[in-house]
Amino acid sequence: MDASSSRPGLIERLTALLLREPEDREQLLDLLRGAFERHLMDADALSIIEGALAVADMAVRDVMVPRAQMDVVDINDSPERIVDVVLDAAHSRFPAIGEGKDDVLGILLAKDLLRYFAGKEFDMRDMLRPAIFIPESKRLNVLLREFRASRNHMAIVVDEYGGVAGLVTIEDVLEQIVGDIEDEYDFDETEDNIVRDNTGRYRVKAVTEIADFNEAFATQFADEDYDTVGGLVIHQLGRLPKRNEVLSVGGLRIQVLRADSRRVHTLLVDAQKDLPLAPIAPAR
Repeated sequence: MDASSSRPGLIERLTALLLREPEDREQLLDLLRGAFERHLMDADALSIIEGALAVADMAVRDVMVPRAQMDVVDINDSPERIVDVVLDAAHSRFPAIGEGKDDVLGILLAKDLLRYFAGKEFDMRDMLRPAIFIPESKRLNVLLREFRASRNHMAIVVDEYGGVAGLVTIEDVLEQIVGDIEDEYDFDETEDNIVRDNTGRYRVKAVTEIADFNEAFATQFADEDYDTVGGLVIHQLGRLPKRNEVLSVGGLRIQVLRADSRRVHTLLVDAQKDLPLAPIAPAR
C-alpha cells in the first residue's frame, strides 16, 4: 500500500472534524471556518451557511423596506399613471392602496398591466392578488418557509397597532443568506460601470471609483475618505442607505436602486442639463 492510499479521504476528514460536537453556535462556526481553512469547503459555501445561521436570529424589521420607501400604486389612478410608477420603480410587484399606505387592498403584478395595453378587458381591482400581512417580529427563517409554502413573493409588514410599517420580499430574505441576487435590472459584469438609460439618466455601479465618477460627471469629489461612489453615498448619509433612498450632492440627484444590509450595489444618477458630461456608452 502506498503512502497516498493511507491518507484520510475528504469524507473521513470532514467526519472527524464534525464529530467534535459543538456546544453552541459559535463553536459550530469555528468548526466550519476550520473546515474552510483545511479546504474542505469553499468560501461561497461557508458564506451561505453563515448567512443561513444568521437568518434564524433576524426579524422582518431588520430587512424590510420601510413604509416611507415603499413603491405603491393607487387603485384610483389611471392605468397610464400606474405604468409610469411601474417603469420608474422597475419592480415586478406593487402594493395597491386605497385611502393611503395603511389601506393595502392587494398586490399588483406588473405583468398584469399587459392586458390593458393588449386591449383586453381590464379591471384593476380584479387584477389584484391577495396581500399577506405579517408582524415586524416574525423571524426570517419562519417567513422563508411560509413564502415557499404559499408561493408568495411579497408580504406587507404591520406594526403592533395594525398600521403598515413596510414590506418584505422573498428576495430580501434570500439575500441575507446568499448575498445580492441579480435580476434583469442589474448590470452585466462585462458592461461599463456607468450606463445611460432610455430616460437620459445614468445607472452607476456603486463600485465605480471616485476618479472615474468625477471624470464622467465633471464633479470634484475627494477620495481621501472613500474610494467608490458607494462609499460617497454612505459617507454623505452616515449609514448604509435603503433601497430607493434619494440624496442630492454636488449638483446631482442620486437614487439608491439596489442595496442590502451589507452594501450598496447600484445607483441612479440624474445630472443637471447644463452639466458637461464626458462621453458615456448608452445602454444597449
